[in-house]
Amino acid sequence: MAAAVVWRRGAAWLRSCRANRELPGVPRARGCAGSREVVPTCERYAVRRLPFARLADGDVAFFERLMPGRVITGEEEVKPFNVDWLKSVRGCSQLVLKPQTTAEVSQILRYCHERNLAVNPQGGNTGLVGGSVPVFDEIILSTALMNQIISFDKVLADGSALDCLTSLRKDNTGYDLKQLFIGSEGTLGVITAVSILCPQRPKAVNVAFLGCQSFAKVLETFTTCRAMLGEILSAYEFMDEKCMELVETHLKLSSPVADSPFYVLIETSGSNSTHDEEKLHNFLEQAMASGLVTDGTVATDEKKIKVLWSLRERITEALTHEGYVYKYDISLPVGKLYDLVTDMRARLGQSAKNVVGYGHLGDGNLHLNITAESYSHSLLEAIEPFVYEWTARCSGSISAEHGLGFKKRHFIHYSKPHEAVLLMQQFKAMLDPKGILNPYKTLPSAPDRSTC
Repeated sequence: MAAAVVWRRGAAWLRSCRANRELPGVPRARGCAGSREVVPTCERYAVRRLPFARLADGDVAFFERLMPGRVITGEEEVKPFNVDWLKSVRGCSQLVLKPQTTAEVSQILRYCHERNLAVNPQGGNTGLVGGSVPVFDEIILSTALMNQIISFDKVLADGSALDCLTSLRKDNTGYDLKQLFIGSEGTLGVITAVSILCPQRPKAVNVAFLGCQSFAKVLETFTTCRAMLGEILSAYEFMDEKCMELVETHLKLSSPVADSPFYVLIETSGSNSTHDEEKLHNFLEQAMASGLVTDGTVATDEKKIKVLWSLRERITEALTHEGYVYKYDISLPVGKLYDLVTDMRARLGQSAKNVVGYGHLGDGNLHLNITAESYSHSLLEAIEPFVYEWTARCSGSISAEHGLGFKKRHFIHYSKPHEAVLLMQQFKAMLDPKGILNPYKTLPSAPDRSTC
């Protein structure tokens, strides 16, 4: 269910926060991913607050009457909701609300709409929706978007409820509103319920972890893999040797395949273990005989499968031990996928600690990560907008799966034409005319909503 955020301190405290460019009682921060000190968003990005209303004691009293026992006002309790998941920046929201019904969400948004109070949707316990970062407005509402959404219930900015919940797989009556709201990162409304497709758990799962001597071999292996495994192929992931070094060094994990420039994780999912194992065995024989793969291992039991997946899934965790992380979620034509990593390493040289690449090769999705001891504005300027320009030249997307959030909103034109952005702004103005939902996120500032 949705949840929401707001701290109980007065407007004077907020003004002091902005005037001093830091949070009271919080040490000045380097903004490292592994640091305990976190920089205020308004300091790092010089964002200015739009002319929303200030949270007053009467507002807090209203929420406490509406949701007794589910309004968090303590400074320490609210603090985690203000910090992005990488612990790189923090906002100054003052209160956390935890509604349990669509009716409560509706009343919250109706009240905020009437009072012109800004609301920042978050992603529940998993972090902020779309990777967005908190700024410094009064309220943060949280919601989670899931894959395989069939339909949903949603509450719009003015508090009106949109009941579209159904289990029908096909429904082509009018516009598909679901697709409009999926990926909107809480800027158009708050999802309170979803109907999702839950595929049956496969009876047979196999995982192969392989070593390749070049990215060209990774690509050839992928082509062979799709041809020979076909309907049972459920995942094809890759990572470079720098990623492996990080998980071995910081997390003490051990790779079953040693000294490879690239690693590939292949998962098959099916209903007949004998059939699937035979197909996988034939593929591995072909890959080894043709020199595509130099070494590898296969896991069929659940425990060993989890061990192999951890080498890929815990890369993000290992990166946080390196210091500050500049993260980019890019989609590109598969043949160009790793060229961006190579070009970025050449561009940054010794100014970056590490430049690594990993991701979902089957989706053409690259996770480019650049680490440094601490945040550096000069390093950021060397990365951006170069990374977006490079991606645009290859007809890629600057945000493949995690959304634009706050940090990427002004780069949307690298992936979407001007006319498309204007249409998105029109949708936003129609559904949220006061701009109270997740302000400063996803879309560049419209001409008529310039900062104050």
